[in-house]
Amino acid sequence: MEDLGELLAVLAAGLGAGAVNAAVGSGTLISFPVLLAVGLPPVTAAVANALGLIPGSISAAVGYRRELAGQRRRILTWSAGALVGGLTGATLLLALPASAFERIVPVLVGLALVLVVLQPLIGRRLRERRTREGRTAPADGGPPLIVGLTLASVYGGYFSAAQGIIYVSLMGLRLDDGLQRLNAVKNVLVAVVNTVAALFFLVVADFDWTAVALLAVGSAVGGQAGAAAGRRLHPAVLRGLIVVVGTAAIVQLSVR
Repeated sequence: MEDLGELLAVLAAGLGAGAVNAAVGSGTLISFPVLLAVGLPPVTAAVANALGLIPGSISAAVGYRRELAGQRRRILTWSAGALVGGLTGATLLLALPASAFERIVPVLVGLALVLVVLQPLIGRRLRERRTREGRTAPADGGPPLIVGLTLASVYGGYFSAAQGIIYVSLMGLRLDDGLQRLNAVKNVLVAVVNTVAALFFLVVADFDWTAVALLAVGSAVGGQAGAAAGRRLHPAVLRGLIVVVGTAAIVQLSVR
């Protein structure tokens, strides 16, 4: 990858992926195809993608720091699961053929989108039920949410496309909280998964430092821009944007 046009394309892909990841999720669907288009092998591209998008995830989390206030305890709990899941997924990336996950990924993303759309209705019904039974929602969503987020992190460590959408849908089902606050937590979990996967790849996998550096610079800038834009969106608009991006992800993943 020495052509100036290819270098600029990867830099732009990092910028776009960082912005989309911060505001919605699925930024990998921008950066990964570009890495393949400039000639990187699939596994090398996946490794470069995981390494290069770490600054973007951290930048996005910083951009959402106001929405993270008061969520430290549950973030620490979920991050432990994200760490284990991300490492497991990264191991699977190097051990299994890509086709093992590619068939089920569109189904997972589609289910997550259905949950995002229905979350207000489902959440209201669950709140009404808890009120009748005199119960309150667990602050961390309880064991079902912890297990769900950990499994989503396994997928994130393997490929990461639309993992943010899956995180938001799972949290929305189990928590009585605003969508922007959930989106902020999503950025932290993505950062944890990307970081642990990247550290693993640094030890055992081949990677392209040029691609990593370009993605890192672009995603760091894009993460701030995406967070600034995403924080201003009305929850209904943000939910709609998640559905649009997620639908595009399903289409792209299905035709690969």
